Amino acid sequence: MSIFKSRLLVLFLVLVTVLVACGTNEDSTEEGTEEEPNQETPTSGGNLIIGLSSNAATLDPTLYTGVYESQIMRSIADTLIVYDQDLQSFVPSLATDWEAADDMMSYTFSIRENVYFQPGEYQDGRLMTAEDVKYSLERSAETSAQNRLAGVESVEVTGEYEVVIHLEEPNSALLAMLTDQGNIIVPEEEVEGWGDQFGSHLIGTGPFILDNWQTDQQVDLVKHDNYWGEEPHLDGVSYKFITDQAMMTNALRSGDVDIATDIRGQNREVISQDDNFELLSTPGLSITYLDMNSQQGPTADPKVREAIFKATNVEEIVQGVHQWGGAVVANGPLPQGSWGYDDSFESLKATYDPEEAKQILDETDYAGGFAIDLYVLETRTNYATIFQNQMKENLNIDVNIQVSEWGTLTETVSSNNAPLNIGGWSWYPDPYFFLNPRFHSDQHGSNGNGKGYQSDVVDELLDRALTETVEQAERAELYQEAVTEIMNDYATIEFDNLEIATGINPKVNGFNLSPDGSIYVVSPNGVNISITE
Repeated sequence: MSIFKSRLLVLFLVLVTVLVACGTNEDSTEEGTEEEPNQETPTSGGNLIIGLSSNAATLDPTLYTGVYESQIMRSIADTLIVYDQDLQSFVPSLATDWEAADDMMSYTFSIRENVYFQPGEYQDGRLMTAEDVKYSLERSAETSAQNRLAGVESVEVTGEYEVVIHLEEPNSALLAMLTDQGNIIVPEEEVEGWGDQFGSHLIGTGPFILDNWQTDQQVDLVKHDNYWGEEPHLDGVSYKFITDQAMMTNALRSGDVDIATDIRGQNREVISQDDNFELLSTPGLSITYLDMNSQQGPTADPKVREAIFKATNVEEIVQGVHQWGGAVVANGPLPQGSWGYDDSFESLKATYDPEEAKQILDETDYAGGFAIDLYVLETRTNYATIFQNQMKENLNIDVNIQVSEWGTLTETVSSNNAPLNIGGWSWYPDPYFFLNPRFHSDQHGSNGNGKGYQSDVVDELLDRALTETVEQAERAELYQEAVTEIMNDYATIEFDNLEIATGINPKVNGFNLSPDGSIYVVSPNGVNISITE
């Protein structure tokens, strides 16, 4: 329920002095209370216009690289499973149920019956079967540009509506990967028929059909009348590409778009101060951090890392970078939107104490300060500059900021040649995707763990969480132990947990702001957007 609708409902309840329990988008009134028209019953029809901050290059699931492309894809095609609205558990989609083998080397999925593809150039809207699941997932595992189904050895059809996914090794994070739009189910005839052009002619089983694509301008979808799920309330959806932030905000305020995505900086203030619109913001699945080289240079000494950590005023950095909001101080390497996050992480953070930091540094071989290089992208130099000033003032450390383009930065970090570097990390809610790439020793030589962090205890905990159990509560406990070890090692300084912010016209009903930024117009997880005219 949008904030606008909530306010109207509260006003109505006050006028009639009846208490009503209202916690979801569903109707909720007490017996004897007359329902106010158009407040809870979704209207049908209309076209929703969503502003995306980047152009879409392709909708081919094996080739797409951007979040903005996946926004379009999830309205056209379906994955086997999806996350619930809070990203805490999985909801059936094209698969009705699933089970991991005892040895976790395979997963068996029951496939939904009576699901039809949208009509296309090379098939007329035929029934989807397990063979389509096998084709789509094996295509992803073998050819995905982003390796979106890593570790899958094969997909076996064991019935007309059953498949078994065989793994190269036990992997409890498989289900998270299956929610990715890179693993949507598509018909082989359309893929092979269109060839390299399939990305402009995506066909799936979703609630809307690709109708028109104006390059660099917008993509238009129309309602799929033979959709297997809940009938969409809308006739269609249009996605407009608006790469300039100010233009995105203006498009919302002028009515050119109903939902404006990726709202940042001063535009947050512009929308929040406009009573005609809402700014929705929530901590997302994105962490900004400073890594310290664990294998060479001054920061190979844990005491130096501890001194730097305690001399860093993280709150000042976050406030300085995000003067209009848009981030919260991070409490460790897991974002708040991950189901592995725990409130206890906040107490594990080292307290900002420059006097203690100086005393710690003076006990090392680097007493009195030293010079060190910090590698950073130009877009994050604001973090680097504030950090640089703090280090000079608190520890007499001269931080030399080395602004690099992405390729150079990645190569320098991956080869363990960056004494310090500032980066960002964003992925699925599963803790595996935040902790293993950045802290497992088998990731030495990668961009995630180019710092060379190594801990036998952490390695064991991360391995157990991935290979011993698929139970989320058990995995969460193991990941929380790993985070405790990582933070006690002063392995990294997390600056902020970036927020997902969206501007919305109050006439849009049923919109859910997800921590991963995904926009579902219609979804098995309970989202079904409508428009009140």
